[in-house]
Amino acid sequence: MAENRRKLLVCPNPSDRRLTERVSGQNERGEIIETSVPVERALTLYLNSQEIVTMMTINDYPEYLAVGYLLNQHMLKPNDHVTGVDYDDELDVVVVRTETRTNYEEKLRKKTQTSGCAQGTSFGDLMEALDTINLPQAPFRTSWLYRLTHAINTIPSLYLEAGAIHGCVLACGDKPLVYMEDVGRHNAVDKVAGWMFRHCESGANKVFYTTGRLTSEMVIKTVRMGIPILVSRSGFTAWGVQLARRTGLTLIGRARGKRFAVLSGEDRIIYDQDLAYVEEQSVKGRQSQSHDD
Repeated sequence: MAENRRKLLVCPNPSDRRLTERVSGQNERGEIIETSVPVERALTLYLNSQEIVTMMTINDYPEYLAVGYLLNQHMLKPNDHVTGVDYDDELDVVVVRTETRTNYEEKLRKKTQTSGCAQGTSFGDLMEALDTINLPQAPFRTSWLYRLTHAINTIPSLYLEAGAIHGCVLACGDKPLVYMEDVGRHNAVDKVAGWMFRHCESGANKVFYTTGRLTSEMVIKTVRMGIPILVSRSGFTAWGVQLARRTGLTLIGRARGKRFAVLSGEDRIIYDQDLAYVEEQSVKGRQSQSHDD
């Protein structure tokens, strides 16, 4: 597990005591227990002098979250020049500054509730310019999928420490590069988008993995990041599938063990993995975990 963590460019830090706290309670037998839970903090985002939104987040990468949120809400364009991202830990405020000042009162009036977690909101028309994006025909091998999901499942994370957390991973082939977590799955997506923008990272040869559902907004955000392949251990929504097919995104869901389902972009998939081997490795993994327990 430590080896997987060292290979990541950015990853969760389960030992950061600011991100979790210990609370006491009772279990199903009435016994006193103590367990870890994630800590939520309010983060207020400004774009220049305009207050945009207050989000509930674990707040481990506020600068990436802020930039990614603005990108995915179409408040920042990929070619916009960000002159600074300032975070105040005492005030829980982050300010993103650009060369050209903008006013988003009209977009604020169009705020809508989405299918995300309770605080999830979308500004304006997230479909804007979606049809102008051409995703590359990057191949994706099933052997990469199995190695990637295994690597993700063995990385130390806040989910393993405290639960109640969503995770998103930016990968290249079968190699995880960036792993972000948060209490809301869209926060985790936005952190990855912010990291990509700040590091000028292209999505053309990348894979995006999420623990969340494959909804319309998840598809839109992945396409806007220019990533051709989206993978989840969770299921699909009908509009998510429809939009994936419309944009040419490869959509892989229910990826657990040796099983998965591809409902869009099947032409990118290369079936090169022996499923008998995957099943054998899964059995060994369960036996090893049982022994460790």
